[in-house]
Amino acid sequence: MSHKVTLIPGDGIGPEVMNATVRILEATGVKFDWETFAVGAEAFEKSGEYIPKDLIESLERTHVGLKGPVTTPVGGGFPSINVALRKRFELYANFRPIRNLPHIPTRYPDVDLIIVRENTEGLYSGLEHEVVPGVVESLKIITEKASTRIAKFAFEYARKNNRKKIHCIHKANIMKLSDGLFLRCTRNVAKDYPEITYGEHIVDNTCMQLVMNPYQYDMLVMENLYGDILSDLCAAFVGGLGFVPSANLGDDCAVFEAVHGSAPDIAGKNVANPTALLRSALLMVRHLGEHAASTQIRNALERVYRHPEKLTRDIGGKSGTSEFADAVIDEMQSSKAEPAPV
Repeated sequence: MSHKVTLIPGDGIGPEVMNATVRILEATGVKFDWETFAVGAEAFEKSGEYIPKDLIESLERTHVGLKGPVTTPVGGGFPSINVALRKRFELYANFRPIRNLPHIPTRYPDVDLIIVRENTEGLYSGLEHEVVPGVVESLKIITEKASTRIAKFAFEYARKNNRKKIHCIHKANIMKLSDGLFLRCTRNVAKDYPEITYGEHIVDNTCMQLVMNPYQYDMLVMENLYGDILSDLCAAFVGGLGFVPSANLGDDCAVFEAVHGSAPDIAGKNVANPTALLRSALLMVRHLGEHAASTQIRNALERVYRHPEKLTRDIGGKSGTSEFADAVIDEMQSSKAEPAPV
């Protein structure tokens, strides 16, 4: 069986880390049929569209995408490609597991957190307009449908994966209608999962609590903007955005992506670390039902991280992007060659 996957290499370091990731995925022996597309400025130069129609049609066929980093202009230019794809395909759940890798020095070892973020509304709806010159209004949209849907996603994941506790993160003490609705919907869903401990924390207090003691949390569910901020904060517990995966999940489509920047200053130099995209690809492989392949790559990746000289230079190693991929593949092949236990 061959899995059709829409491939979006991105720009900057995107093509390099994508090439490394694809080589590792193919080394598992799992068959992939890649449909590759450019987005953003590169796509606009070729087709006059920031998200080509062919890409949309590909995702409608494959229902699965793997995406590298894409530069989003700040304060102008074209809209976020990420936000556009999430809205177009109703990728309502952003799923971000936060777990340590060996050898990465952090203040917090053995972190195991999951951030679940509503992905389609809130302040990220992009509904802004200028009321009068010098006054801009940005609308925060919260609906019962989307709030209930993301809460159910979080609690269902917890039930199926033996997670014990979920906190809803909010600012309902100030935004009593919008965040109040999100909070009520989550409370209603929580009643159907009595085996899961449910709690609520205000978002600013959560930031302090996380920095003081991240181990008090298991899963966090929240609306869009809070999820964007807290998921980056939590990434710092395990070394930064270069080490955390991300999945955007809907009922009919899923896009897995690296969430770090495109780093144009080091593009083309074979120095970028592909770990974040590779760990996102592991989520994709599990989503496709290839659990053995996902485990094989994860174990090989962790073994590579126990050998500092095999790591990329950003974390004190000597390898380039391609050499790092070679090291992971070598570990995968070595594990295959090991004799089975008697």
